[in-house]
Amino acid sequence: MSSKAERRTARQEVAAYHEAELGRLVGHVEEAVRRHRAGELDAFEVDEVIFQYSRAAKELWKFCNLGNVESTAHWIRDESPSGWWERGKPWRRGARD
Repeated sequence: MSSKAERRTARQEVAAYHEAELGRLVGHVEEAVRRHRAGELDAFEVDEVIFQYSRAAKELWKFCNLGNVESTAHWIRDESPSGWWERGKPWRRGARD
């Protein structure tokens, strides 16, 4: 059984990871809005980016909040999970990537 201090440290590690990864996801939206303002993307394309952001942020949230915090912190330290943006990509019937 872990101590309160160990759980607090684990929560802080997971929160820092969550914030950093969420910042990366927000960067995709920021870039899409910048490109829209420059006339490179239309509103529907920006909407697709926002939709993917929403799905990716939800997956990240589940990872950071639904498991044992000590296990999650350990996984972050050892594996440094990434690829949240790709995990948010909508599945499309017949699409082959």
